Amino acid sequence: MGEKDPKLKSKFQRPRGMYDILPSEQKYYQKILKVTQDLADFYSFSRIETPILEKAELFSRGIGLSTDIVKKQMFTFRTNKDILALRPEGTASVVRAYIEQGMGSLLQPVKLWYFGPFFRRERPQAGRFRQFWQIGFETIGKKNPILDTQIIQISYAILDKLKFKDLIIQVNSIGCSKCRPYSKRLLREYFQARKNSLCADCRRRLKENVLRILDCKEEKCQRIIRGAPQIIDHLCKECHNHFKEVLEFLDELELPYRLNPFLVRGLDYYTKTTFEVFSKTENLALGGGGRYDDLIEILGGEDTPGVGMAMGVERIITGMKERPLRYERKRVPKIFLAQIGKLAKRKNLKLLEKLRKAKIPVAESLERDSLRIQLDRANKMKTRYVLILGQKELLEGKILLRDMKTGKQEKITLEGLIKKLKKL
Repeated sequence: MGEKDPKLKSKFQRPRGMYDILPSEQKYYQKILKVTQDLADFYSFSRIETPILEKAELFSRGIGLSTDIVKKQMFTFRTNKDILALRPEGTASVVRAYIEQGMGSLLQPVKLWYFGPFFRRERPQAGRFRQFWQIGFETIGKKNPILDTQIIQISYAILDKLKFKDLIIQVNSIGCSKCRPYSKRLLREYFQARKNSLCADCRRRLKENVLRILDCKEEKCQRIIRGAPQIIDHLCKECHNHFKEVLEFLDELELPYRLNPFLVRGLDYYTKTTFEVFSKTENLALGGGGRYDDLIEILGGEDTPGVGMAMGVERIITGMKERPLRYERKRVPKIFLAQIGKLAKRKNLKLLEKLRKAKIPVAESLERDSLRIQLDRANKMKTRYVLILGQKELLEGKILLRDMKTGKQEKITLEGLIKKLKKL
């Protein structure tokens, strides 16, 4: 074999905007997953996994044709019959599963959570990737405002357990199909009079969905937005009372929040409550969500309310790296299995499986032939005991047990090995 081609290293690289999660980064994902799992179990949420591929129409109908996600950011491709998309968010997929799997017949509300990768074809930049991970919680089947508050509470609790101390919840109500048309008319009139000062995207949004303007991050649009009519001033009685109760529950929990009358989120399916959890230090939204009482019906199900949230894992990890946090260390086995010779290597392969079934953790280096190298590895791993199987031990039906701390050795029958190791 000749030397490796120096060009091979650069010939194949990960796609732009995507990344490898290396072993050194896994501890962050595992910590977030454990905290999320613990809270999901406590609040009686069940995990759901939906396909990474869905019909593109699921998102265009659910999220909205005028949203940036659908217009600019979905990865789509055509098969013989369908146009499919890599899922850009989780709620539409969970709702599709709720309808398709007949979850409406279950005891309501149905509480579901997920943790997985999502995809958006946006311009890669700091904190934004084309493949990214999200945590999501969805409560489907009831309108009670206490469920809105519980979703907000869980969002806050995840970040609190991950040692974020500088959090603020921004909350708003964008009304429902009864009261929102009047608010949209006021906003359209307001922005139409200032059309020439808006960015190109917002001039388009003025025609397609005026609420999207409130989500614009351009500074020149932000200056105009700050003077716009506020939706919460024009809520119907039902939406007003619903939002009032949400705020009363937040007060009861003593969660830090502030009203943001221009918070609409970037998806068309939201109704009533919308919220985001911000890190004040980085001025960065780590997650958010809201109520989506019309979405199930839009996607072909019965008239069923829902509320949910999603959190960006990569953004959370960025913050975690700035904060001291304890991680569970990988447990190092106290026993190392070594061998001398090919026959011993074959027997150790079988013995290793026997130890696994007995739930005895053990380290090994089956690919090594040199006993010295194997013992050196055991020393580096700081394993207390080494089991050595050689030709002589095989003939005797025994194995050598060496205490690496004291240097003492004893031979044990292979039949009595499991019992002896459990005592150790």
